[in-house]
Amino acid sequence: MTTTHVTPVSLQHFFIYNPTYGPREGEEHKKILFFHPANTHLDRQIRTVGLSEAVVQFADEFGPSKRCEAVHTQKTRQLYLNAEPDFWIVMTVRVPSTLRSEDDQTKAEYHEEDVQDTVYQAVLKQAYTMFKFFMGTFVEIINKHNIEELKARLSHFFLQYLGTLRLNQSDILDIQNGIQFLPLDKNTYLRIQCFINLIEASFPQIKYTAFLYNDQLVWSGLEQDDMRTLYKYLTTNLFPTLLDTEESALKGPPGSSHFGKYVKGPKTIQDNTSPIQLPSIFIHSETKTDVLHLVVYRALSATVCLMVDGSSLPSRDWFRTVDAFLGPQLSRLASDIAEQYANRKVSGGSQDYKFVYFNHMNLAQKTTVHNKKTAALTINPEILRLIGDINADFSKWEEDGEALMRTLSDWWVVGKKSDQREFYVAINQKSANLIEINEEVKKMCASHFTNIFFLD
Repeated sequence: MTTTHVTPVSLQHFFIYNPTYGPREGEEHKKILFFHPANTHLDRQIRTVGLSEAVVQFADEFGPSKRCEAVHTQKTRQLYLNAEPDFWIVMTVRVPSTLRSEDDQTKAEYHEEDVQDTVYQAVLKQAYTMFKFFMGTFVEIINKHNIEELKARLSHFFLQYLGTLRLNQSDILDIQNGIQFLPLDKNTYLRIQCFINLIEASFPQIKYTAFLYNDQLVWSGLEQDDMRTLYKYLTTNLFPTLLDTEESALKGPPGSSHFGKYVKGPKTIQDNTSPIQLPSIFIHSETKTDVLHLVVYRALSATVCLMVDGSSLPSRDWFRTVDAFLGPQLSRLASDIAEQYANRKVSGGSQDYKFVYFNHMNLAQKTTVHNKKTAALTINPEILRLIGDINADFSKWEEDGEALMRTLSDWWVVGKKSDQREFYVAINQKSANLIEINEEVKKMCASHFTNIFFLD
């Protein structure tokens, strides 16, 4: 009798080190700033970090301008990120495998093709970007405090963050790391923009504002890269935790005449004794770094993110005033958007095709390869990996272009790169030929992207 056991891709190690901190023999442990799993014996940590350091030094011999990014073995894939000068972040993932047991013998088959370097390099880069957004850069922390404070912050952040990773669900969407925008009619959009302007004019402490409906962005005053990081945090970390409490959130605070309440802010604005805890965020520019408090306010399915001056914590009276100002207006806006949202015909894509669209200029992303409610795949994982391979090829092309291929299961996969935009579509039409597929893609572009011009 044969039994089969499949193990998905999973995290083996995640560590951060600086080779300049332990240059002498016997001081190797000083290089290690963070290591996961934390219960790994120190000798094992030192050997693992030492091997990675040797790999980096060896790769530098061939071309120091192009640092080491990945190391392949049969059972693992190791990804490297030179996050800051002399600071390295390394993530090791286990390659998926199939274990077959027959006649008391177990054989393992490793699926290296299931682990795409570009996908997990993007996951690693997102981890650092998220840390920098909420904690600051490594160098900033050391200059302001010391190495021990950096170690404490790394441990505090990554012990929580690594638990949120879903490596077996990572795909091309992690590479693009885009933002899904909510299209609205002109009048509603102008109402929201006037609402945002009024907020910032009424409360000078607010430096930046973002407005979302469900998990789609409507308006933001942040730079694109900062908004991309905040959007990732909201949609993958904060909003999913609200689903369980959405019913209570609809009621608003006790005694309130509106539906608004703080998601990140005081737990209750009536209690003067409860502490107010706000996450800090670090907005980096070429000349300075702004440290701000993040306040998140929600009414029905509408969310307003307020980035408040971080020099001092806002008072409880300030939060009460903001609640009285935001609550009624945001509740009315959310109701109007909900009505417009319900009347729109939303297409999840037919069973015959699935697509992924990304615009590098504004980070806009549209996709039907995931179920919107469950995030489960609506397409064969092999097709999605094929799309990832096409994307990796596109990243090497300086010119625009197109790729088209047919799989053994009779799916057609088409990728188009045009004017800083990328469009991928998988079509399930067994009897179609190349010309028919090309025409089908043109119809799809006209149907889903009427205002977007793709070069032929």
